[in-house]
Amino acid sequence: MTPGARVAAAIEALDDLVARRRPAQDALKDWGLAHRFAGSKDRAAISGLVFDALRRKASAAWIMQDETSRAIVLGALRLQRGLSFEEIGSLCSGEGHSPPPLSDSEREHLLTGSLDAAPLPVAADIHDWLVPHFLTAFGDRAIEEGRALAERAPVDLRANRLKATRDKALAAMAHLNAEPTPFSPIGLRIAPGTDGRGPALAAEAAFAKGLVEIQDEGSQLASLLCAAKPGEQVLDLCAGGGGKTLALAAEMENRGQIYATDTDGRRLMPIYARLERANARNVQVRAPRGGADILGDLRRRCDLVLIDAPCTGTGTWRRNPDAKWRIRPGALAERIKAQDELLTRAADFAKPSGRIVYVTCSVLRDENEDRVSAFLQTHPQFALQSAEVMIARAELATLQPFAKNGIGLRLSPATTHTDGFYVAMLMRA
Repeated sequence: MTPGARVAAAIEALDDLVARRRPAQDALKDWGLAHRFAGSKDRAAISGLVFDALRRKASAAWIMQDETSRAIVLGALRLQRGLSFEEIGSLCSGEGHSPPPLSDSEREHLLTGSLDAAPLPVAADIHDWLVPHFLTAFGDRAIEEGRALAERAPVDLRANRLKATRDKALAAMAHLNAEPTPFSPIGLRIAPGTDGRGPALAAEAAFAKGLVEIQDEGSQLASLLCAAKPGEQVLDLCAGGGGKTLALAAEMENRGQIYATDTDGRRLMPIYARLERANARNVQVRAPRGGADILGDLRRRCDLVLIDAPCTGTGTWRRNPDAKWRIRPGALAERIKAQDELLTRAADFAKPSGRIVYVTCSVLRDENEDRVSAFLQTHPQFALQSAEVMIARAELATLQPFAKNGIGLRLSPATTHTDGFYVAMLMRA
């Protein structure tokens, strides 16, 4: 396919995504099935164009003064990819399968469109209803944080200490230009390609052999801040596919015990293969069994209870830009209810002097500081550990500049160049 044909295909896929209100991956998969002539490189390029358009959906529509899929894709080519008016015009030749030529209005907007007078939700590329939440969380940095969440994310990997040092992993991934992450002592980073895509890691020997795991640096730091030690008894209450479970097993050097569970047994399915590949031997998976009390024997026995809480995922928009536009206010209320329930449940398992570590991949105070404050008001037997103490305990001195005089620690693309994460530690008396 020609570059122009790929742009036309992206417009078509975005039309389908918007009209049917479906996830981007579903729309792109259906497009590929209906256009089998498109090769893997074509499909990857089209996906990159669609995701870039979704990253800048509001601001692209603003500069083009048009909310059609065509306008958003063209605006994103300028805003996200930095293409000139002439370069965009050459992609819209109208020849073959390329989009029709630019109209006079499109030419004018591509040449003169500006975000200088754009309102906050447009400048930050977020939903209108999220504006007060972003202002509460970030104040006058709301636009900066929103724009950072609209950028492309690198591919971050975690060196699996059960099989390799970071230096060994870096050597194994040198052909992909992997570099050390700035804050995590076990992280590797691979910059995205010009099309926004990362490498096909499933085909990499280092990944297949378990030397590295895919994990954003923010998630790595959240795992390290748990300060799990060999010999401890650990409960991962929302283990899902096992990303943080695996990280904890490596920090514990396969000594002690991790109990990995989740309310949805289907989410646990990937963990078994991942545990085997990583050589993690101190993990006991406890899948739900109807109404059975599968954790009854762990009450007041755990040194660490990790809550990787279900949340709105606002911190992961760099990787899931379509999720930004599908989220609704009702989803936030549902997540808050679930988060409060999980914190209350976790309190049953922490032993005296044990700790709860509460983690979200959200940047909203509603899901972070506010939830921890509400828990502490009803559970006086727990005390908040300051971010400074938490960082010192994990021996992550490079994070000290981000410790504020507040509740917990927040990471974000604009400050730490990670996904958005929140971490708080609560110690039982």
